[in-house]
Amino acid sequence: MTHPSAGSPHAFRVQIYYEDTDHSGLVYHANYLKYFERAREHLLGVSELVRLLNDDGIGFVVYKCELTFREGAVFGDSLEIRTTPRRESEFRLVFNQDVYRGDKLLVQGLVQMVCIDRDKKLVRVPESVLARL
Repeated sequence: MTHPSAGSPHAFRVQIYYEDTDHSGLVYHANYLKYFERAREHLLGVSELVRLLNDDGIGFVVYKCELTFREGAVFGDSLEIRTTPRRESEFRLVFNQDVYRGDKLLVQGLVQMVCIDRDKKLVRVPESVLARL
């Protein structure tokens, strides 16, 4: 796992287990969303996300996501989720999240996130989060 610097994507490794696959032998499509979530948590910092939720009452929710499947991953694969974040507005972050097996692009993802408070109202992305991007 690496943190992005000067345009390089954050890299997060995922090992594919039998339980990740469906009857076709390919990774079940919804599992990629789980892998993306884990990669974003590591990019933003689990301890900071916990602090934001517990101390400030701020959490992230998915606003929109798109997935483009080029080739399926299979049991035994070792994948890398490459995440490149950007600030779309004061309220929204966009994460380009691509899945690679070696140098081969398997899945392209685009996940848009917004922050909400305890009352489920939209709030600005916190400065502490922006500093990590």
